[in-house]
Amino acid sequence: MSLSMQNLPPGLWRASELAQGQGPVRATGFVELDQELPGGGWPAGALAELLPTHAGIGELRLLLPALATLTRVGKPVVMIAPPYLPYAPALAGAGVDLRHLVLVHARAPSGATAPPAADDLWAAEQALKSASCGAVLAWLPQARADQLRRLQLAAAGSDALAWVVRQPQALASSSPAPLRLALEPAPGSGLLIHFHKRRGPARGMPLRLDLPAHHPKLGPPRSDTVLSPDSGGLYALLDCTALALAHPRGLSTDLAA
Repeated sequence: MSLSMQNLPPGLWRASELAQGQGPVRATGFVELDQELPGGGWPAGALAELLPTHAGIGELRLLLPALATLTRVGKPVVMIAPPYLPYAPALAGAGVDLRHLVLVHARAPSGATAPPAADDLWAAEQALKSASCGAVLAWLPQARADQLRRLQLAAAGSDALAWVVRQPQALASSSPAPLRLALEPAPGSGLLIHFHKRRGPARGMPLRLDLPAHHPKLGPPRSDTVLSPDSGGLYALLDCTALALAHPRGLSTDLAA
C-alpha cells in the first residue's frame, strides 16, 4: 500500500522540511534562529550540542534570552563545569534571575588539577533526571557518544532544555543529539551558526546573529573548586539529596547571588 506524502503520520516528516510537532520547544529570543530550528525554538526534552571554535565567543550570550525567560518564571537553571566563572552582574543585566541560577563544579580528588569529567557527566544526568530544572547547560568537552546517549535519555524524560558544549573536533564523530550547532565568531558582536545536524534539510550557509553586548564570562578561568557554604541548597533544589550523599566524591556548588 502506497503512502501519500500529504498524509504522513504525525511522527514522520519530510527531509526537505523542518520537523514540526516533535515535542515542545522554547523560543531562542532570536527570530532568525527560531525560523531555522525544528518547531521554532530550542527543543525541550532533547539534547542540543554546541561546538564553539573556542570558549567565550558568544555561546552563553546565545542562550541568555532563554535562560532569562526560564528564571523569571522561577525555573532553575543549572550550569555545570563552565570553563570561566560567569559574571553575575552581566547575567543579571541580561534578565537572568540569579536566585534561580546554580553553578556546579565536580569536587576533584586530592592532588588533581581539574575536576573529573565523569563527575561532571554525573551531575548533568542527575540534574536532568530530577525533573526540577528548567535548563541544564554542561561543558563536557571530552564526552563520548555513549555518555551523550545517557544525557539524551535523561533529557527525554524531562521537559528541560539541555545543552552540552563540546570541542569542534567532536564533529568528526557521531552524536545522539538531534541538534548540533557549530559556532564561530563574526566581526563585531556577531556569531556564525553552522547547522551540522537538525531534523530538517541541510543548510549550506551559516546563519549570522548579532548578539547583545552582554559579556557574562569575564571572570578568570576556573582552576580550582569552590565549596559553597550552603551546598545543600542545590540538592534541595534538585530533590536529589540522597543521590548526592551516595556519590563517592560529592559535588561542589556555587549559588549565584
